[in-house]
Amino acid sequence: MTRIKRGYIARRRRTKIRLFASSFRGAHSRLTRTITQQKIRALVSAHRDRDRKKRDFRRLWITRINAVIRERGVSYSYSRLIHDLYKRQLLLNRKILAQIAISNRNCLYMISNEIIKGGSLERIHQNNLNGVPRRMNSGKVE
Repeated sequence: MTRIKRGYIARRRRTKIRLFASSFRGAHSRLTRTITQQKIRALVSAHRDRDRKKRDFRRLWITRINAVIRERGVSYSYSRLIHDLYKRQLLLNRKILAQIAISNRNCLYMISNEIIKGGSLERIHQNNLNGVPRRMNSGKVE
């Protein structure tokens, strides 16, 4: 039986595949089977690294916040700051805190100082929720 040349259809399919492989080097950009394998591998890496990128950014934010917080006072740390934020039910995520730490350190120091003093803030907030003013130790009505 004679051999049939497939003509332009297979070539058109392969050139379509090769368009994707322009950034690959060597056989990965020239051989059709290798191109498809590399394409699959690239998609797997992209899928995996989307989650890894989120992880890396979270680590970066935590490092920045911790560095700024420890700069001010050695006794106060990142973990204590986050714990106190949750205790006070303040809705500031790590991304926002890191941006505040970089752009305006004094603002982060003010936030941490308010949280450290927070015992009295919590009582005042609770009293305002009840609607009944209470007397504090100083005798002032708050």
